[in-house]
Amino acid sequence: MTEREKMISGGLYWAGDPELAAARLRAKTLCRLINATLGTEEGREELMRALFGSVGQGAWVEPSFYCDYGFNIHVGKGFYANHGCVFLDCAPITIGDDCMLGPRVTLTTATHPLQARRRCGLDGEPALESAAPITIGDQVWIGAGAVVNPGVTIGDRAVIASGAVVTRDVPPDALVAGVPAAVKKHIDQSAPAL
Repeated sequence: MTEREKMISGGLYWAGDPELAAARLRAKTLCRLINATLGTEEGREELMRALFGSVGQGAWVEPSFYCDYGFNIHVGKGFYANHGCVFLDCAPITIGDDCMLGPRVTLTTATHPLQARRRCGLDGEPALESAAPITIGDQVWIGAGAVVNPGVTIGDRAVIASGAVVTRDVPPDALVAGVPAAVKKHIDQSAPAL
């Protein structure tokens, strides 16, 4: 099994693997190009399609945008990411239709062993890490500066408050806030808009 296969499947892998290093360099190059665009739809959308695993119609990222690999990112139609978003996509990040991310949102699938000897390579083996996927449903809004941790699933129509740190799954139609994020209320989708 290659290090890339181990990474995507959630096993321990060595990030220094030459194939993974080349993939990260490719992603950094494409992110730099995306971040240098002047906002022309055609140019940025083409670059997003080259970088991401899949891109729905009308998806958009504002500069600056950063990711590790890109090929593990799948966004639905109408997706929007505001300035300064970071996706550490060592495992798949799947985002549904019509989702909005505020500025500086971080989605991180990467994690590391708790044991320092494994994490830092102190036992003569390379330093290892692992990853767990993030899945975000349709029509989700994630507020500015929120962080979504590895392995989290966010249900349809949920709202993540600014600055929240999401460490566990979020049910559909829930508003979560805080560190760690907790459900604050159920959102009545039939209520009048505020």
